[in-house]
Amino acid sequence: MKVAITGGTGFIGKHLIDYYMKQKASLLVVVRKKQKSDHPLVRYVTWDELDANSRLLEGVDAIVNLAGETINQRWTDEAKKRIMQSRLDAVARVRAWIEGMETKPALINASAVAIYGMSETESFIEESEWRKDDFLSSVVDEWEAAAEQIPDTRVVLLRLGVVLGKDGGAFPKMIAPFKWGVGGRIGTGTQPMSWIHIDDLCRLIDFCIGDAELEGPVNATSPVAVSNDEFGRKVAKQLGKPYRFPVPAFIMKLMFGEMSQLLLKGQRVFPKVALDRNFHFNYPVIELALMDLLPERKQVKA
Repeated sequence: MKVAITGGTGFIGKHLIDYYMKQKASLLVVVRKKQKSDHPLVRYVTWDELDANSRLLEGVDAIVNLAGETINQRWTDEAKKRIMQSRLDAVARVRAWIEGMETKPALINASAVAIYGMSETESFIEESEWRKDDFLSSVVDEWEAAAEQIPDTRVVLLRLGVVLGKDGGAFPKMIAPFKWGVGGRIGTGTQPMSWIHIDDLCRLIDFCIGDAELEGPVNATSPVAVSNDEFGRKVAKQLGKPYRFPVPAFIMKLMFGEMSQLLLKGQRVFPKVALDRNFHFNYPVIELALMDLLPERKQVKA
């Protein structure tokens, strides 16, 4: 199999490259600046090179588009423009590449569970109605619409929850207060978090590529969401640290502005499509994920 990856230098991209190297797959990693590969199965190509000659992608079975400005920043008006435009620009360029190819690859396009809006009480599956009632849901709406308009292409919209990995993404920042012994719930602590272990995510991406009949939205979340309070308690237990320092909502709003809604609100998202098609999660519950991500720590009694 041959896979092209945009956003390959990011947290998810690096893990996906490692995953496919172990699978002995051929990789074409799209980067902004030309660089040499130190692995025979990995080749780097720039965005500009593909813009000039999309036939460099011929023979690729799938494109995994992970490109886009990080949302982990204060959402100023300028930042919002960058977050939105970077995603639309990336999809537009990928579309142009595909349109220039004789044999169309599948497109696995990153998306987000933010499209469902925020709720502490509702649960969502791929068929659930979504609502464009905040900044992120608006971004995801336009992002998915752009990808779905690519003609003659099987498009999978991978709606990502919080991706947990020890070497990047949100997880190291989430557990830092606990390592310092000052962890606790954020806000009310009742807000649900839909998450997925990075290893399961890589396997799910590969699963989506391999299932030729699969297209449209796929929730990339574990089967069991967890509340902020439950997550914090289990992290504290795994690390052998106290759990007694709650962070009031107003502190988060002062620190992060509008982006604080990612921590203060949430949604419970169920991966119905993946489970219906018999995808197996190695880390379906948070306890198993934490045992893998924090294996060196000694558990203590609750």
